Amino acid sequence: MPLQNLLDDFALFDDWEDRYRYIIELGNKLTPLSAEEHNEQNKVPGCVSQVWLVSEGDAAQMRFRGDSDAHIVRGLVAILLDLMSDKPAQEIIAFDAEQAFTQLGLAEHLTPQRSNGFYAMVQRIRNDAEAALAD
Repeated sequence: MPLQNLLDDFALFDDWEDRYRYIIELGNKLTPLSAEEHNEQNKVPGCVSQVWLVSEGDAAQMRFRGDSDAHIVRGLVAILLDLMSDKPAQEIIAFDAEQAFTQLGLAEHLTPQRSNGFYAMVQRIRNDAEAALAD
């Protein structure tokens, strides 16, 4: 989903309680990871909640799947995957996730721990994209 679609969706809600519910709803739509994929290799360090990310594809087109044990964080995973999946590695690395985070209003409405976790997920995705380019 392009960033503009998310911005349009967020604009439909009058307050942040409704936006939080929408974020949780997005997270509930994620395809669950298998029990085997909930492992240390896929776990994202730097997140207070547990977050797992799986990278697939190659430098020409990368796809990410993810999960979290916290509802809002799972929603943040869903947003991030929508913005960064199904793209070439170079585009993923160049994508300004921090700006998107700010444009969506998440920077000012999430706790510092959740914000740090979001940036840890972004860094993990960028590292995986850089690794794909190196292959």
